[in-house]
Amino acid sequence: MRPAPRGREQPDSGSRVATGPTGQLLSHPDHRPSPVARAVPRGPSGHSRRTPSVPLALLAPALLGVTFLLLPLVALLIRAPWRSLPHQLASAAVWQALRLSLQTATLATAVALVLGVPLAWVLARTAFPGRRLVRALVTLPLVLPPVVGGVALLLALGRNGVVGRWLDSAFGITLPFTTAGVVVAEAFVAMPFLVISVEGTLRTSDVRYEEAAATLGASRFTAFRRVTLPMIAPGVAAGAVLAWARALGEFGATITFAGSFPGRTQTMPLAVYLALQDDPAAAIALSLVLLAVSVTVLVALRDRWTGAA
Repeated sequence: MRPAPRGREQPDSGSRVATGPTGQLLSHPDHRPSPVARAVPRGPSGHSRRTPSVPLALLAPALLGVTFLLLPLVALLIRAPWRSLPHQLASAAVWQALRLSLQTATLATAVALVLGVPLAWVLARTAFPGRRLVRALVTLPLVLPPVVGGVALLLALGRNGVVGRWLDSAFGITLPFTTAGVVVAEAFVAMPFLVISVEGTLRTSDVRYEEAAATLGASRFTAFRRVTLPMIAPGVAAGAVLAWARALGEFGATITFAGSFPGRTQTMPLAVYLALQDDPAAAIALSLVLLAVSVTVLVALRDRWTGAA
């Protein structure tokens, strides 16, 4: 019996390539990748990834854009009264406005969660006539001027409004120029952020899990509560944080619909605006507090914004 053929080397000009019994190429111990090939990073698909050079025509506008966005914030930090800042923040009016802002923003976020999450599910999971129109109307407060939103709230929920007149006569509920009015105004402008975030998360989640739960006898609401909601929890949390931050910084709709009464409707943005006319140092101090809150929100959402995950 003749032994099985062994791998043979085929001569080549300046290279040594070993082949197997069927002719396939085999690696040779002397064949090593060049240092240049080893230095080039590889992407997920195996292709090399190289950092492209930035042309000057794009680099200059990019630097100007960063400067344009950061210069006002740097100026705020430079002109801040750091020595008198503890005294400014220790004022009773500051803490009153801050406490009211935190309370109303939290309540507005709760309203957005109760109403916005089911609305996002309906937009993402069901098909009905006019769904695109409904989605456009839901996102309208994102582009609507806040003052116009406040006027619309007055016409709808004011004492002589379309619905407000009935609320006042039937239940004695008056929303304008009250703390509840602040919550309503903030929820009106903040809920679209939550709806967009949750709807996007629902569209990227796998609907087969809900279908599997339905085949096991679960109702649609049970499947939503036990299966869908845990899956989209990160998107709901991110949308809630965005809605809370938007409600905390709301100004136009709040001052139009609820006014500015210290201790009742005067939130932090309203306090900044009023303090800027009489006490610029206090306005800067209040602005620093809102800036710190905004930075905290960005840090909390860094993975979602930058895609670090």
